[in-house]
Amino acid sequence: MSRRESPPPPSPPPQLLGVRSGEVERDDRPERAEPLSDAEREIIQNTWGHVYKNCEDVGVSVLIRFFINFPSAKQYFSQFEDMEDPEEMERSSQLRHHACRVMNAINTVVENLHDPEKVSSVLALVGKAHAIKHKVEPMYFKILSGVILEVFAEDFPEFFPTEVQMVWTKLMGAVYWHVTGAYTDVGWLQVSSSAV
Repeated sequence: MSRRESPPPPSPPPQLLGVRSGEVERDDRPERAEPLSDAEREIIQNTWGHVYKNCEDVGVSVLIRFFINFPSAKQYFSQFEDMEDPEEMERSSQLRHHACRVMNAINTVVENLHDPEKVSSVLALVGKAHAIKHKVEPMYFKILSGVILEVFAEDFPEFFPTEVQMVWTKLMGAVYWHVTGAYTDVGWLQVSSSAV
């Protein structure tokens, strides 16, 4: 596999530090994702119902915030990489389509929380596609997870008190663990800053 040479992305916010550009956390990676308890799965499924009712709008809000706060992420999306204006992004049918894909992937995970093998399989496909076909640096999944949690908490404060946010953080950690595992499985190569 060839290395992708691209400009380094901006530094992630402090709460998302821990992964550097092009790097899958091999040394710090736990042997497995921390499993969710039955009560945690129920919390996630109950709160997800409120979010998923507005799936397209929430997904668009997530992607707009992601691209505004981390514009280097747009390099992987030729159809809207030159968009700067949030209103233009909101009107973009391509962005809306990708927002729905992201939200539907989360929906598949949430609907299958009772089946860890299915969740692992779905996230492995997502990870492999983003590693091999799209060559997206894995740290963007960690950043996107943080943006998703921020938007959920802000848009649905009545359903996302601190305790619920902690459960969702645990889920997003598991999602990141599975996705980056797929990167490791396909032999993702670290891009050193000196290569750029």
